[in-house]
Amino acid sequence: MRLSSLDADAAAAVRVIAHFQALLGGGAVDPEVLVRSTAALAGCPAGLARPAEAPDRTGRAVRFGPDGAELPCGGPPGSAGSSGPVRAAGPESGVRSLAPAGCVWLERTGGPGPLDDLVLEWMALAAGMSPPRPARPPHVADPALVETVLSEREAVEDRVRALRLLGLSPERPLRVVAVSGGRDADAGVEAVALLARGVPGATVRIAAMDALAAVLVQPAEGGAGTAGELARGLSLAAAERVRGRVPGRTGGAAPRAGDGECGGPGDGTRSPVRGARFGVGGGAAPVRAHVSWAEARTALRFAGAGGPGETVVDHDALGPLALLAEVPADRLRADPGVRALTALAARDGGGSSIAALDAFCRTGSLRRAAAELHLHHSSVAARLARAQTALGGRLREPDDRLRARLALYAWRLATAADE
Repeated sequence: MRLSSLDADAAAAVRVIAHFQALLGGGAVDPEVLVRSTAALAGCPAGLARPAEAPDRTGRAVRFGPDGAELPCGGPPGSAGSSGPVRAAGPESGVRSLAPAGCVWLERTGGPGPLDDLVLEWMALAAGMSPPRPARPPHVADPALVETVLSEREAVEDRVRALRLLGLSPERPLRVVAVSGGRDADAGVEAVALLARGVPGATVRIAAMDALAAVLVQPAEGGAGTAGELARGLSLAAAERVRGRVPGRTGGAAPRAGDGECGGPGDGTRSPVRGARFGVGGGAAPVRAHVSWAEARTALRFAGAGGPGETVVDHDALGPLALLAEVPADRLRADPGVRALTALAARDGGGSSIAALDAFCRTGSLRRAAAELHLHHSSVAARLARAQTALGGRLREPDDRLRARLALYAWRLATAADE
């Protein structure tokens, strides 16, 4: 009936409808995009005002001219003690209310045009749609599907269906990685990028699982996908971040000793993802992913927050050391070596001494430890001296170094139990 009453402008009316249908073809439209495009279509200024409780939650008014330039507006809806929408600075030739509150309007000089009602009707329809949701990164998965895959209580058929919905093959082995984000809430998302770098061509899916992020990693067909490759890839990405080749650090110089870019002040090292820790589970058939998930959480308890070498722990590489995780935390805390490391960690610069101790125990070389931590070897030697004084013994002796490394593992397990 509307078109029949506008015979002279029927073609223009069809163009108005086609314009808004094309605008809404991808779903809801950003308010600024809607107002700018409507102003250009109508050939006059247009505006939109929504209160803070509206679906887009902008709590402000937007106003654009037909040339696309943003025009000044009086302020957010409900300002100056009014509960109604703000009025435009120019004369309103037509207004259409929005539910539950707010309005859209046109500002045409000389009164409304013959198609302004149609334009306002479609503009109000577009403004009333739910706001567009931020695009979810392709690696981020539905937590319910990931939880089904990792559950041993769900039926095998349900786990296979969840795997297929996640884009994973039920036939090829996968590994599960447990990620603790430390102080950074977004560490899990950044961890996915590092995991993808560690195993090129792998299918990677991540989801939040309580306080942890669970990452499912399935290598490409024919790929080895060993946990060692994954850990090396993460360590390489971490080293590149330190040298400034990975986004997140400007400048190409390595951090100075004591610049505090790691998990604690003055560490002079950097975790792969700002304090994140990674536990890599062993390979498992996809329908037995819960086994790899349990191993990943155990490995995570052994991970530290210092240099790259200690933030990524491979459960397969732990071997019999994984049995330490079964020792009650109270017995671990009572060990003299654990008590010494706890006291050392509480001192100024204690975190950097522990990071140096870990690197030296793993590499067996002062210079290799310094290279891993991106520090001068004299700085590492000074930090090792503090750790050696705290633990007693001589770290150059193999037996004393072994005891120090066992104390480190026990200290991390006891610390993880307190988190």
